[in-house]
Amino acid sequence: MLLAGNRVSFNKRIPVPDLGLYERMLAVAIEEARFGLSEGGIPIGAALFTKAGELVSRGHNRRVQQGDPSVHGETDAFRRAGRQRSYRNLIMVTTLAPCWYCSGLVRQFRIGALVVGESRTFPGGLDWLRENGVEVTDLDSQECRELLEGYIAAHPDVWNEDIGEDSD
Repeated sequence: MLLAGNRVSFNKRIPVPDLGLYERMLAVAIEEARFGLSEGGIPIGAALFTKAGELVSRGHNRRVQQGDPSVHGETDAFRRAGRQRSYRNLIMVTTLAPCWYCSGLVRQFRIGALVVGESRTFPGGLDWLRENGVEVTDLDSQECRELLEGYIAAHPDVWNEDIGEDSD
């Protein structure tokens, strides 16, 4: 049932996310984030899944490790997925709300849904993605938040560089 103004519509279906499935998917992204941290990088992980929950690819932020500002968690997972006929039936799962660069990737390739571990630390382009029809689920994970907040406290200059902010 949908409320449209003062009218009720029974003929439209609202997709109900399977939060248990999304949490299992997020566990893969968190594993990637922790791996990136163990390499000395920023702890942001991502993974692409089919809607049935099958893992397509996974990746993590490698900006520090590779000295390449374009290797964010989402772009790493996207590149590792290889060429796909379509991305519309895939779900991008990431430990942190995607920045504008990665939000553009989700929108450009019409990735079907986005699951975010948390957006309190950094809201990224979530509102823009929602406004443009992307199905966004924010799990508000304390584990994701604590992982990144600890990194930011220890490495504020690297974090500011990652999000395109000047360190003052």
